[in-house]
Amino acid sequence: MMFTTYEEVGHGASSGHPSGIKDMIAVDMGVVYDDLKTNDRMVSICAKDSSGPYNFDLTNDLINTAKNIGLDFAVDIYPFYGSDASAAMTSFYDYRHALLGCGISASHGYERCHEKALMGLFSLLKTYVEKYKN
Repeated sequence: MMFTTYEEVGHGASSGHPSGIKDMIAVDMGVVYDDLKTNDRMVSICAKDSSGPYNFDLTNDLINTAKNIGLDFAVDIYPFYGSDASAAMTSFYDYRHALLGCGISASHGYERCHEKALMGLFSLLKTYVEKYKN
């Protein structure tokens, strides 16, 4: 398992990955804004950001998992955003990548989300990991 704290400076997960990674799911934030579907009570699944689209199969697997557990979620596109998974892909790591987050209002200010979004994100990740742990 790998954790990073550098998304804001643009190099995130661009190096130092352990061998054997097949999938990378960046857990970050879901942008809440007027022209987006996510709100601060939902889980956001990002289909595409400023680096391009996330892996279609992995993203759809996460979407289907969210549907199967009855999760309140939205799929959005963030054209002015980049994640640690994006940094890894631009560094030529060749594995499936996806981006999830709970809906966050007022990014880069007094960031806030609802407990429902945090619990939903936890449920989605837990269900997904348990599905593929073997």
